[in-house]
Amino acid sequence: MQAKRIWRDYFALSVKGMVMGAADAVPGVSGGTIAFITGIYEELIHSLKQCGPEAIKVLFRQGFGSMWQHINGSFLVTLLLGMLFSVFTISRVVLHWLDVYPVLLWSFFFGLILAAIWSLVRHIKEWKVNTIAFFLLGTLSAYFITVITPSHIQPTGLSVFLSGMLAICAMILPGLSGAFILLLLGMYTHILTAMKDLEFTILGLFAAGCVVGLLSFSRILNWMFNSYRTLTLALLGGFMLGSLNKVWPWKNTLEFTINGHGKEIPLVQENILPTTFETLSAQPAYFWYSIVLMIFGAGTVLLLEKFGSGARE
Repeated sequence: MQAKRIWRDYFALSVKGMVMGAADAVPGVSGGTIAFITGIYEELIHSLKQCGPEAIKVLFRQGFGSMWQHINGSFLVTLLLGMLFSVFTISRVVLHWLDVYPVLLWSFFFGLILAAIWSLVRHIKEWKVNTIAFFLLGTLSAYFITVITPSHIQPTGLSVFLSGMLAICAMILPGLSGAFILLLLGMYTHILTAMKDLEFTILGLFAAGCVVGLLSFSRILNWMFNSYRTLTLALLGGFMLGSLNKVWPWKNTLEFTINGHGKEIPLVQENILPTTFETLSAQPAYFWYSIVLMIFGAGTVLLLEKFGSGARE
């Protein structure tokens, strides 16, 4: 599963981490989608799965070097550094565009995810009844998640911990967004406020939930890929198709929430046609610009696939 890499490979890996971090910043877009497109998804899942009790045993029995190799540490750290760099730089630009040019940015992501679905399902050699069933299950599950009305709950230690577990699981699933899951759970504003005010107790509980969720769920995904690869690909492809409901560019906002910076952000939205969008919002729909950006997003998938082809070899 581990690939031999030179410095150029690690630079490319850090760039993939940056793109993943930028995608994860947008509620509705998953870094897991980017990981699959760029050819590092299965290595990522396997490496995370290795970060368990076995790694501790290797550390004490064989030393740090063996443990580092066991967990594919260079891969994980490089990817993490790229994601962290993105969180503090690139993702801020992406979120600014989401605020100023939402229709255009959603159009780009719509085209990107649409092409990513093709990129994923083309690895399925034969569509049997159970394969189609898993694809439909993933589609309906993701669609249902996108139409759930977000809840409003007060944070407790348990709810913060469980929110971290669920958000991180969604983050590594293509088609599901950790930020969007936090919105659904009613924890998005609470977590952002905790980050702003440096509430270390809440942040610690949330981080602990993320670690537990990541280590446990990655083991399940790794088992699924090893035992039921075709069905897993069909399920993930369905997740991505169902998530298109969330990234449809033209929306009518029915309800807002306040984030940690005191700014209104959309909470409940409905998808509408471009002409209806212009009527309700009194803003241009940028229809043809959006079509161009959808095509550009799809083309980006082809470039990312070529970029990640070395990781698949």
